[in-house]
Amino acid sequence: MMIEYDDGATPLNYDELKGLLPTHITTRGELDFLEMENINQAIIWSESLKTNDIINIEFICKLHKKMFSNVWKWAGKFRKSQKNIDIPYIQIEVDLQTLCDDAQAWKQYNTYSPDEFAARFHHRLVFIHPFSNGNGRHARLMADLILEKLFAAKVFSWGGESLTNHNKTRKEYIKALKMADEHDYSLLLEFVRS
Repeated sequence: MMIEYDDGATPLNYDELKGLLPTHITTRGELDFLEMENINQAIIWSESLKTNDIINIEFICKLHKKMFSNVWKWAGKFRKSQKNIDIPYIQIEVDLQTLCDDAQAWKQYNTYSPDEFAARFHHRLVFIHPFSNGNGRHARLMADLILEKLFAAKVFSWGGESLTNHNKTRKEYIKALKMADEHDYSLLLEFVRS
């Protein structure tokens, strides 16, 4: 299957594409549909969680697996290839642990408002890019779970429409992430509640 990638999407290599579980998929639309079905199941699962112990590597991987395990063999496993990003794949676990440790400190010392905590966590998780695919969707759900489980706060609206489609809202989202790369979170904080 040949996949066309939107701006800001991470291309899959041949070995990663071989990890596709459903053999009948021939189009990007079919893949998107099956991934969305799997993600919806993960959202239902996450709503029933009784724990707020979600800021750890084990949960981060478990959530990704819940979101994509019906579609990809490698769901919940760290990528093993270099992507069009700065973080080398051999550094993923170290950077994720640092993010989790930082987030635990943010929570302990009330460093940020709930919105800024979740937005910063989301940005860093996307920046680390731990998985071969689905990092943005995974990081958005993680941010929403942080708001719900740690702060009993309302989840983000994320621009009010799908960010998986190539549209104006996705462009605004990518722009906000790039500004956050430069340590300016103002646009991202505005975007997540728009």
